[in-house]
Amino acid sequence: MNVKIYRPAKSTMQSGRGKSKAWVLEYELQTPRGPEALMGWTASSDTLNQVKLYFDTSQQAVEFAQSKGWNYVVLPAQERVVRPRNYGDNFKYIPPEDTQTAS
Repeated sequence: MNVKIYRPAKSTMQSGRGKSKAWVLEYELQTPRGPEALMGWTASSDTLNQVKLYFDTSQQAVEFAQSKGWNYVVLPAQERVVRPRNYGDNFKYIPPEDTQTAS
């Protein structure tokens, strides 16, 4: 069984960083997704893709996967980049370049 271990990014629908510190162990899809015959929704016969296991550290998740004998891939965590900004910089006067040349 193949699993991937990653730390999820912050949701774009919220301003906080809640639930983004835990590491997630998620099963890889065993069967492809396709349209359901009755409603046409995207469906899969594999129900393991609904299971997510949460761990405090990546090492705990790796040890769990190794204890079960699963093949795993650890994706690197995307660190947050803070670009310092100042509200006053939006109104800073930047003089235009002098386009007239002395003759």
